[in-house]
Amino acid sequence: MAPNDTHCTIVPYSKVSEGNLDAFKALCRKAVDQTSAEPDCLYYGFTFNGDDAFCREDYANADAALIHLGNIDPLLQEVLKLSEITRPEVHGPADEFAKLREPMAALSPTFFTLAYGFRR
Repeated sequence: MAPNDTHCTIVPYSKVSEGNLDAFKALCRKAVDQTSAEPDCLYYGFTFNGDDAFCREDYANADAALIHLGNIDPLLQEVLKLSEITRPEVHGPADEFAKLREPMAALSPTFFTLAYGFRR
């Protein structure tokens, strides 16, 4: 494992309900604008394949991810009226997961533990 790597990547895939893609994308733009002020969010953006959406997000550590989750919750509640998170994942070091498991329990994510790698 990369020494001292505390980065946590949240990987939510969503299915947008029929007829809601434009409204969903508008909320995504708001989320990007809001999240850009978070200093320990390393990247954040959305990709699409038709009605399938993916939020690409990485944080310096679990604490930064928790700050983001708190900040974004009102928008997330609006997003969930237009879509379903079909595949929630969290990637990172096991030590950081202890901070995330309970606060993220409602999303039922799968936690993927970092085993090998490097970070520049």
